[in-house]
Amino acid sequence: MKLSPNLERAGISLRDMTDADVPAVEVLERRLFPIDAWPLQMFFDELSQPETRRYVVAESAGEIIAYAGLMCIEPIADIQTIAVVPECEGKGIGSAILTELIDEARRRKAADVLLEVRADNPRAQQLYRRFGFEQIHIRPRYYRDGTDALIMRLPLNVAGSTEGAEA
Repeated sequence: MKLSPNLERAGISLRDMTDADVPAVEVLERRLFPIDAWPLQMFFDELSQPETRRYVVAESAGEIIAYAGLMCIEPIADIQTIAVVPECEGKGIGSAILTELIDEARRRKAADVLLEVRADNPRAQQLYRRFGFEQIHIRPRYYRDGTDALIMRLPLNVAGSTEGAEA
């Protein structure tokens, strides 16, 4: 998986998530999304469906610092989750993971990529807008704490690439 030279110099690598990663990812999930954390088994269930799913992790010094997943059932791809530990935000890791998921959606011939993002998470919304996502709907009280979800969509040109979308 292609990473920017800055991330490679910083010792950050991106690879497919495996079953062996799930316990560490689930610990991060509970830390980063305490109210809406996925249960451990859900990650195993997602990884057991490679025909419609792709999950990746970013590592630094052997530790998982970010993870993300995509579900693709043609013609729609849906970003299921994306997370970067706060101490590593702002380094381009989220952009690298998002690029990989969008490229995977293209490889799977999706026409659009959809995602939900918390209405109270402007940093994530800004990242998605930088990649060309547009808000298409609001799901009121989508999250367990009552926060709305913004539904965003990125129309894909299957022949194109996200290489120019670096942040």
